[in-house]
Amino acid sequence: MIPLLSLGIWLYLFFAHGRFWQSGPELLPALPSETPDVDIIIPARDEAETIGPVIASLLDQQYAGNFQVILVDDDSSDGTAEIARAAAAARGSRMLRVISSPPKPAVWSGKLWAVSQGVASAEAAVLLLADADIVHDPRHLATLVARLNAPRVDMVSEMVRLNCASRAERWLVPAFVYFFQMLYPFAWVNDPMSKVAAAAGGTVLIRREALERIGGIASIKGALIDDVTLAKAVKRGGAIYLGHSGLAVSIRRYPHFVDIWDMIARTAFTQLNYSAALLALTLIGLALVWWVPVGEALFGSGWQRLCGLAAFVLGAASYLPTLARYRRRALWSLALPLIALFYMAATLWSALTYWRGIGARWKNRTYEGTR
Repeated sequence: MIPLLSLGIWLYLFFAHGRFWQSGPELLPALPSETPDVDIIIPARDEAETIGPVIASLLDQQYAGNFQVILVDDDSSDGTAEIARAAAAARGSRMLRVISSPPKPAVWSGKLWAVSQGVASAEAAVLLLADADIVHDPRHLATLVARLNAPRVDMVSEMVRLNCASRAERWLVPAFVYFFQMLYPFAWVNDPMSKVAAAAGGTVLIRREALERIGGIASIKGALIDDVTLAKAVKRGGAIYLGHSGLAVSIRRYPHFVDIWDMIARTAFTQLNYSAALLALTLIGLALVWWVPVGEALFGSGWQRLCGLAAFVLGAASYLPTLARYRRRALWSLALPLIALFYMAATLWSALTYWRGIGARWKNRTYEGTR
């Protein structure tokens, strides 16, 4: 019965789970019919490696409305603020403001505390919350505003194109995007009638009125998975949009497998609400999805082997559009069970470190028990 169960799961995932595997939609360049003022808020802590080109790309936006960039320097020790100012000076631009974040209260996550300082100093009716490692095409801001207005939503976010250059990135980054789509089918996120809500925090364009409606950034102040938490809060009272971006690229590098391991383990158990039961169900479910088909296809016989082969083919086929997005060969789909094993192990490690009393760590800060 287990091979049949595995096949049944894949039939559901492929044909009834929000078309997650189609790897869409994608925002294409567009011009907005209205051009409200926009404040772009960049929280940054020790981002010297990336902040120069990021600020340059934002100052070069071809947007007909007024906008400014607010860099919130979160106690950086590597000259992040100075590099940002130099990037603005090189363009003769006065559209960059740099503010220093006061010390973070214990109950806040570092990123959200910095974002809250930027929001407090902003005046525009529309806010773009962007990470300090995202480089933007000059048409990006206009395209985001166009999607915010037509059809009208309260928040627009994008899965930006992630770095996929190192061996570790080539193996694991497309799968990260694929698994995110599986967890939060974009079609369901974008359906106002669905309760599924998610966002990708690299770029989030939000109406100030929507942010104020949920109680501001303070309402999610302890969230480690801040983008999804924000999306859930906003969608309770309005429509949201999540898509892929062809106009924004992350330049943050993950040169080694351990770098991606740490990135997954930092929040994987948080995603499971620190529940041992959910962890067990997740690992069992992933084994049914990825490893039962392989085992039956290789070692089964009769109808069990046929079920395993059919499930494996559906799984491999579902990965192809994401591989195409990252310009990877179709043969990589055959490695997905091995890649899934890496993600399973990192998730288990995330739980073990939590139970050992070791909180999530990022930018030389440790967070314990936050969502």
